[in-house]
Amino acid sequence: MSSLTNKQILLGVTGGIAAYKSADLVRRLQDAGASVQVVMTPAAQEFITPLTLQALSGNPVHTQLLDPEAEAGMGHIQLARWADLVLIAPASADFMARLTQGMGNDLLTSICLATAAPIALAPAMNQGMWRNQATQANLDLLIERKIHIFGPADGGQACGDIGPGRMLEPLQLVDATASLFATGSLAGKTLVITAGPTREAIDPVRYLSNHSSGKMGYALAEAAAEAGAKTILISGPTQLKTPPRVQRIDVTSAQQMFDASMAAADSCDVFIAAAAVADYRPAQVAPQKLKKGADESITLTLVKNPDIVASVAALPKRPFTVGFAAESENLLDYGRAKLVHKKLDLVIANNISDSRIGFNSDDNAVTVIDEHSNHELSQRSKQQLARELIALIARKVTAPTQ
Repeated sequence: MSSLTNKQILLGVTGGIAAYKSADLVRRLQDAGASVQVVMTPAAQEFITPLTLQALSGNPVHTQLLDPEAEAGMGHIQLARWADLVLIAPASADFMARLTQGMGNDLLTSICLATAAPIALAPAMNQGMWRNQATQANLDLLIERKIHIFGPADGGQACGDIGPGRMLEPLQLVDATASLFATGSLAGKTLVITAGPTREAIDPVRYLSNHSSGKMGYALAEAAAEAGAKTILISGPTQLKTPPRVQRIDVTSAQQMFDASMAAADSCDVFIAAAAVADYRPAQVAPQKLKKGADESITLTLVKNPDIVASVAALPKRPFTVGFAAESENLLDYGRAKLVHKKLDLVIANNISDSRIGFNSDDNAVTVIDEHSNHELSQRSKQQLARELIALIARKVTAPTQ
């Protein structure tokens, strides 16, 4: 079975007899490793109950656009940000028409308008409705808008007709869903990504560190592996699981991360410095635990750590080098200065003073800075953001040289 490990799939269910297959689809998506949230239209609830899909998904089923309880927890904007993919199965002719018109008159259409995640439809309807000129025109427009279409299949229908309009079977939809994440855009390339914090020892017990969780770097590693790259993740101390198909090298200090990075960078195509590396470390590490004395203060002498990303960018055979600028002020100025002074190809700048997108959060919003421009990517899950950043990097790395 195809892998959807760690993927967050928002399953939209619209009105149609094929809605009974949605129950099996929830389980099949979970078997492939996905987390599933379900959104149902009013018409869908005439064919299958929310309780059934809630029991299978393990999550409350969302049905109301203006539900005060949902808005207080996970309303349509939160759901839109949560999803790595919005999959509508079945997608009725009515839903396709409303989506084409950009309507937001229920929860599911509002999510489709608000999400930055890809959207996929699994059409299911009578063969006459599928062949209708209006439906085909809507289909063409949705495809033009980069919405993915899974199916439909051809065969016998509940009404007795035979022809196109059957929803694909759940396992077929799982395979089609997984294929969206395996882009192959970096096939044959090697990426090295640093992630997480470093710890700079003071004594055997204490250390200097920061609040980095490593989530952004790990999301980038997962997205790079999905894109077909050989991916090496150099990680400071975190509680995160290694993404599938990723080689992980564990380090603790900035010096250890520097040594591992320089060893790997010499033979890689892309180096992404997402780790929050300590700029300084104690000049002396006490061999025994420092005891609290009578003095009201203690003085630590710090020395500068090596600059990992600048050192990689200075290699004679340098990879495409990407730095992060985690700033609390003057985001664009500091980000561009880093790009120039360290001779980087890209800088990904984010505002750590915003608690919604700072350290330890599940979301992020960044500005990608290159030699010629700034490109803003609005708030979304770090998984969504990582896939967009990897796609952007892939385009730059594989673009023909002038």
